[in-house]
Amino acid sequence: MITRGFLKRTLLSLMLLAFLVPAFSFALTPVQEREQLEAELKALENEIESIEGDITKTQKEKKTLQNEISILRNQIRKIDLEITKSTTLITDLRGQITDTTFSIGKTQEDVEAKKQQLARLLQRLHQEDQRTIVEIVLTGPTLSDFFNNLAALQSLQDRNKELLDTTIGLSVYLEGQKGDLESEKHDEEHFVEIQILQKQESQNLTSQNQELLEVTRGKESEYQKLLANRQLQAQEIRSRIFELIGVPDAPTFGEAVKIAQAVEQLTNVRAPFLLAVLTQESNIGKNVGRCYLKDERTGNGETINGTFVYRVMKPTRDVQPFLKITRELGRDPFTTAVSCPIPSVGGYGGAMGPAQFIPSTWIAYKDKIARLKGSPGDPWNINDAFLASAVYLGDLKATRQTFEYEWCAAVSYFSGNCSMRNQIRYEFYGDNVMAITKRYEQDIRALQGN
Repeated sequence: MITRGFLKRTLLSLMLLAFLVPAFSFALTPVQEREQLEAELKALENEIESIEGDITKTQKEKKTLQNEISILRNQIRKIDLEITKSTTLITDLRGQITDTTFSIGKTQEDVEAKKQQLARLLQRLHQEDQRTIVEIVLTGPTLSDFFNNLAALQSLQDRNKELLDTTIGLSVYLEGQKGDLESEKHDEEHFVEIQILQKQESQNLTSQNQELLEVTRGKESEYQKLLANRQLQAQEIRSRIFELIGVPDAPTFGEAVKIAQAVEQLTNVRAPFLLAVLTQESNIGKNVGRCYLKDERTGNGETINGTFVYRVMKPTRDVQPFLKITRELGRDPFTTAVSCPIPSVGGYGGAMGPAQFIPSTWIAYKDKIARLKGSPGDPWNINDAFLASAVYLGDLKATRQTFEYEWCAAVSYFSGNCSMRNQIRYEFYGDNVMAITKRYEQDIRALQGN
């Protein structure tokens, strides 16, 4: 897949090749580099697809200890390959960001150069404008000189218009490049977040595999007894802590299920799917830390331990909505924790509570939440966060309750939309939400004794 960044890198490389002799004759050209990247990604995708087939095949077989261990090991291998794939894509995005930054710098230099030329032309035009017709006629010895002066003045005016149009065009292009850079940084931020989830999932699966081996000590009979003990299983599920970012007193899974089921009655967004989205969002939130806004003008702040942090909140988008939300709820905006930015990416933090809504998004939904609840909502309140997430997911068509619509709603919740581009780029996020949903469906059935 040829990306915008690749085309820009190719163009820049060709420009440089016009002036530089390659240091080594065996260095890869940009086209070769891209072909190599495409080949690596294709090989990874083929291997992932093969492992998915093995997992599906094994899942259809009798549930035995050996099969469960085989499934877990294949899932771990699949996640490890997903991490490698994400790393490759992150490297490519960082190359795009470097190229766009270079291009922005060059365009800014061109704009400044054109401005200076324009200033000199305007100065000359001003000087010519100060001269009267009589002066122009008298200073020229012949009528031909007079018309030559007129022609020169017209040429200056034409050149002035040309420079003005060029400068405007460069400025528009510069704004477009800055928009591209923001988009590329946003993509990188999302890939880093997905990689965080992938690494967590790999660790979780490895831990499950180890626990399974420890509990059963490799004995098939012990594993079958473990499967059969549904009452013990339900008790363990009910008492399991349901971790949520921004909630100091986390509920048990049983309590979280009750909240989600109550919200399902109001919104028609399925409880296990809602719980899965909140789990995924909180897993991201736990890994980016906890921050506080300290400077309204810049959006900068500090961490929970007092360390200075840039870009805690986007000043033009979220600072004023955040101040409004906190003050309406009687909270101190400077001691209310929000998510931190990811240092390696340089994006913004500012997401609030378990649902990880950014302030501007909460403002857009606060009236709808208040109508359903019957009173103003609070993003840091568990019940309100569940309701807010469900309302948002409902607008993303999760209320249709099919795998495809829920998967697409999950991707949109994370990335803003479910375009084909985002489906390809953020496939892991959607897949992981639906895998968690499936596990929660089983857990809820166990709680209900089904």
